[in-house]
Parts: sequence; C-alpha cells; structure tokens
Amino acid sequence: MDAQELLSNKKLKLTTARKELLEVFSSANRPLSYEDVKSTLNMDKATFYRNISKFEDEAIVNSLESNDKKRYYELQTKAHAHFICKLCNSINCINSVDHIPLDGYVIEDIIFKGVCKNCNT
Repeated sequence: MDAQELLSNKKLKLTTARKELLEVFSSANRPLSYEDVKSTLNMDKATFYRNISKFEDEAIVNSLESNDKKRYYELQTKAHAHFICKLCNSINCINSVDHIPLDGYVIEDIIFKGVCKNCNT
C-alpha cells in the first residue's frame, strides 16, 4: 500500500513529511530511531516526533525501546518478534516464532534479548 492510500484510509492529510517518513519505514528491514533517519530526511526533530505520534495513534507504526533507551519505530505489520543485542543495541526482526503454542492469547510483541551474531564472533 502506498503512502497516499494508507493515509487516506486513516483520514490523514498527505504531507511531504508524512510521505517521506512512510517511504523510509517501508524500505527498512528493521526498526529505526530518529537518529537512524535524520540524515536521510530533511525534517526537524519536532516534525518527526509529531508525525510518529500521529502514526502510533492511528496504528500505522509501532514502537519499542532498546537497551540504549532509544525508541525505535516500524510500520505496523503482522505481529512478530524482535531480538535486541545487549552489546551493540541492534534490533532485528524475527519472523520465525510461529511454532510457540499460545492458543487463546493475543500477542502484541515478543522481545528476545541477548548477544547478536555479529557480537558473538
């Protein structure tokens, strides 16, 4: 779904800032912080967080906090797990935990913490 259609479905105005944010998040393969995107976007911090807050309210993005106390954001898709490295603070999406039997539960987020492949070598 493109930015215009997504925002239209949520009855939000399409602005340049919103379109750019959604494009960055849709091309990312992991959650991103403001620090991750600030060099990519010509957007001040207040504009970033104002739009992210609106996106969270409208269930367009979800967020999580890493060990480094930064907030990371990603487009809301189907529920999936994340792995946070306790050494480098990297966050990676994990899509292969479907075999855990949790019948009757509604899972919003699963976070694994430990040492990533890169730091473990």
